[in-house]
Amino acid sequence: MQRARHTSEQESDTPVATTNDLKNGLVLNIDGQLWTVIEFQHVKPGKGPAFVRTKLKNVLSGKVVDKTFNAGVKVETSNVDKRTMQYLYKDGSDFVFMDTDTYDQLHVSDTVVGTAANYLLENQNAIVATHEGVPLYIELPASVVLVISHTEPGLQGDRSTGGTKPATLETGALIQVPLFLETGTRVKVDTRDGSYLGRVN
Repeated sequence: MQRARHTSEQESDTPVATTNDLKNGLVLNIDGQLWTVIEFQHVKPGKGPAFVRTKLKNVLSGKVVDKTFNAGVKVETSNVDKRTMQYLYKDGSDFVFMDTDTYDQLHVSDTVVGTAANYLLENQNAIVATHEGVPLYIELPASVVLVISHTEPGLQGDRSTGGTKPATLETGALIQVPLFLETGTRVKVDTRDGSYLGRVN
């Protein structure tokens, strides 16, 4: 009984915004699919009505599309619940996270975790975004500190590689690092593109 009432409330209380409210990170519900706004630009042409040009990313598939809205038009938004959770361990292909407030555990599939898996260590915190209890995506800090678990000794004279060599991090991810770095070095890594940001003492 309770559940039915809750559902009808949800339907009658669909959050709506106009194109003036668009901002990066806002989640739109378009034809039953969730899309995150990753770029938007208000355009006022010399002739004709103003419009908003957006780049939207499908929350589940990761597909990015360009979409244009007429200025002032209403768009349906979705409430996305973002919580800081602690990554506990891997269970099969699922990553198990724990809500640090309620101690509830949440299983997140490897497809949802995506490339964030390259930078996740046990007991590390991450933001887990859910919609009606379904995990949508994982947000990590812009950079993390990880230990190089293996890299070949660098040859100082070898400049043909642009001065970098592959290194395997403790998470299993492979990144390019300067030749002088050794196994066991702590490095700062950009979680968006896996680039090396510097050595950490």
